Amino acid sequence: MDFRTIGFIGLGLIGGSIAKTIKRIYPAATLLATAGHASTVTEAHEDGTIKNGGLLDICDFSDCDLIFLCCPVQRNIEYLKALKPVIKKDCIITDVGSVKTDIHEEVIRLDMEKNFIGGHPMTGSEKTGYKHATAYLLENAYYILTPSKNIAPEKQTRLLRYLSSLGALTMLLDYREHDHATASISHLPHVVAAGLVNLIAKLDNKDETMKTIAAGGFKDITRIASSSPVMWQNICLSNGTQINALIDAFTETLRKMQTLIEQKDADAIYRFFESAKDYRDSINITKSGSMQKVYEFYCDLIDEAGGIATIATILASNHLSIKNIGIIHNREFEQGVLRIEMYDQDTLDESVALLKKYHYTVYTRSQ
Repeated sequence: MDFRTIGFIGLGLIGGSIAKTIKRIYPAATLLATAGHASTVTEAHEDGTIKNGGLLDICDFSDCDLIFLCCPVQRNIEYLKALKPVIKKDCIITDVGSVKTDIHEEVIRLDMEKNFIGGHPMTGSEKTGYKHATAYLLENAYYILTPSKNIAPEKQTRLLRYLSSLGALTMLLDYREHDHATASISHLPHVVAAGLVNLIAKLDNKDETMKTIAAGGFKDITRIASSSPVMWQNICLSNGTQINALIDAFTETLRKMQTLIEQKDADAIYRFFESAKDYRDSINITKSGSMQKVYEFYCDLIDEAGGIATIATILASNHLSIKNIGIIHNREFEQGVLRIEMYDQDTLDESVALLKKYHYTVYTRSQ
């Protein structure tokens, strides 16, 4: 691939993982990076990911063929202005933010459409920072690109092919369509999860009874409330119009359900839950039910022939039965490419220990 010098402004979980992935697949590439903390840059230099050992100025990115903006959305917009007089004519700038409208509008205002392709890798976790970055975070994960209107087709194709070569599953969307979709399936759920957690915290008694007895259903639906407050502050400020419209729609749904409960409309209440179950069950890698304990773990997996079969064989040869297995393509708040569900806690623990023995990277989470 012909991106010989690549810059990173911001080197947290996502930026760090992209950088590590590039270095793993294209070790000859020159990677430059700056970050909010000098210690992050030092760590990335010492582990061999980036060339520079100290913080950089914007002018140090003048020779880059490709630049990733990996800061919160509003900070990325600020960096655009600084980069405009610095970059090469054919340089491609992309970002990794989960909101695209604000930055695209700024790109248009700055007349930088010929250089900008919006990006959103749908992978990550509640954990933040370079120390949690891995060289396999992009593997089989959806990576949405939102090209500017005036970007040259060859630049678009060039970046698509490059990201695909890093193991990502790329797709193209208009930036407005992207923001509506992500507000629906990501941003609103985070607002709801955080709101539910705050409500329970307010209602709980001094002995914290609710916290003590919180079961799998509550933990599953609120797990994403543990994500970075700074990131979600930026997202709400950047995608407020879409989020507010969806909050109105969701509030109306709750009101309708409230009415059905008040009227004791058994058939309508049943249909409410039935339609939700049918749609949820149609989504890949479903769970057995919100109140049931799910014995699952996640595993990093290189996309190569026989990779899943090898893991299945290792477990089967040790008499460990798999209940469900599949690749996770949208991993914004999951770790690991492969999700494996077992039948009970003992076989889960044995499976994790066994795969670690074979040097697989395995992730588990509390229910």
